[in-house]
Amino acid sequence: MRHASSATSNRRRWAARAGFALLGIATLLGPGPAAGAQPPAAANPAVITTWNEVAVRAIAGPTPHGAGKANAEGFLWFSFVQAAVYNAVNGITGEYDLYRWNARAPKGASPQAAAAAAAHRVLMTYFGANATTAADLDAAYATSLAQIPDGVSKAQGIRYGERAAQRLIRMRANDGRNAPIVFNVPQPTPAGVWRPTPPAGAPFLAPWLSQVDPLMLDSLSQFRPGPPPAIGSDLYRREFEEVRDSGVKLGSSRTAAQTQSALFFFDIAVGPLQAALRDQVTRHGLNISDSARLFAAVDLSLADSVDAVWDAKFHYGWWRPITAIREADNDGDPNTAGVPLWEPFLPTPPYPEWPSGLNSVVAAASTVLSRLNPGGHVDLYITSAGAGETRHYDNATAMQQEAVNARIWSGIHFRTSDEVGRTIGIEVANWALDHYFAPTK
Repeated sequence: MRHASSATSNRRRWAARAGFALLGIATLLGPGPAAGAQPPAAANPAVITTWNEVAVRAIAGPTPHGAGKANAEGFLWFSFVQAAVYNAVNGITGEYDLYRWNARAPKGASPQAAAAAAAHRVLMTYFGANATTAADLDAAYATSLAQIPDGVSKAQGIRYGERAAQRLIRMRANDGRNAPIVFNVPQPTPAGVWRPTPPAGAPFLAPWLSQVDPLMLDSLSQFRPGPPPAIGSDLYRREFEEVRDSGVKLGSSRTAAQTQSALFFFDIAVGPLQAALRDQVTRHGLNISDSARLFAAVDLSLADSVDAVWDAKFHYGWWRPITAIREADNDGDPNTAGVPLWEPFLPTPPYPEWPSGLNSVVAAASTVLSRLNPGGHVDLYITSAGAGETRHYDNATAMQQEAVNARIWSGIHFRTSDEVGRTIGIEVANWALDHYFAPTK
């Protein structure tokens, strides 16, 4: 016991001497690391929502301010911005796997500066030729950078954000955008085949979307559905009668609530949906990595969903209800009667019917949100200017079903087309989250 006590005493004396020695060294060296450390790199998550709002102005805003792409094409452009921002942020924070990139940033770089630089560079590359848009982008960029203290962290973040943007731009070069693809309408046009619809008689909008390179899918035909219900089948006849009676402009069987839903879902897919995402990440207090991830996961899923729908629209070229109902006397089915002056409640978009793009968008967004949010909630407040109201959705299935019905009440889709569009959106969103945007730990 005396031996043990003696050893313990010796260890204590040694520790005390070592402690005094270390204290003396620390005194000679001056303040410790904590006192002289660099401040944390700027990482305010508000930069994500700020630049999403800037992107909406540049992409979907009316000319001359923006490109006016508040249509199916807009989803692809949003995905470019959010993919670059996601990589710029998470290449620094390391919280999530990068999107088709492996370049890590210098330690201490500012993810806030990187996000602003990436978004600015992508938007300037694609939309900076418009002087008004360029001025808005530059002003927003100057404001963003002014909020970050000057120094090495800021400079490194800017350089890394530029690299992330250039990576995305190079990756999407020659991806099939704006390819001279034309949907040839046969003359005379057989029953069931799409043709431009009144009153505008506009040609197929952006048919190149049907063959553009996907962002995440193996191919745009990966989830291609089978053909629509055949003319003469019981299912076709039931759906024909449903949209004829409940989707007509005047004398419809719609209730007031159904009319309101048709109006609500008619204008929310582009700008209002992005605004709803901004509201959600702000209310939930997501950090900069989680905010960038949510926007990227949603917007890349939307882009691939819409492009997969365009693949099917171009492949099947199925006619719209306005054509089917007006031309029913010539469809070969004696059980359907034509209504020559039939008009849908809302204007028919200029592309084939099968399947529904809006339903793919609603399904993809709500599926991503339900998988990323705690408890599987959607928790989305979304505002429709046309309907003059804001709705809150907490359940993906309920939101998706309302969208299915709304397009029938609008008079622009048959029911199975809506349901198939919904399925495509769900499949694409699940594919996205099963293969991308995973935590690194």
